[in-house]
Amino acid sequence: MPDWIARANIEHFKKLLETETDPERRRVIERELAEEERKLAALLKKQDVKKEG
Repeated sequence: MPDWIARANIEHFKKLLETETDPERRRVIERELAEEERKLAALLKKQDVKKEG
């Protein structure tokens, strides 16, 4: 997955959290946000390794 997709998803989830008040939905969004942040970190790390190698 390109890193721009992960970045777009992160921004989307952050925007949802600005207005979501239901605790259950917030937990789901927060979980999805954390997953996308992990994906982005892995993608960036992979890109750095390619640049170094």
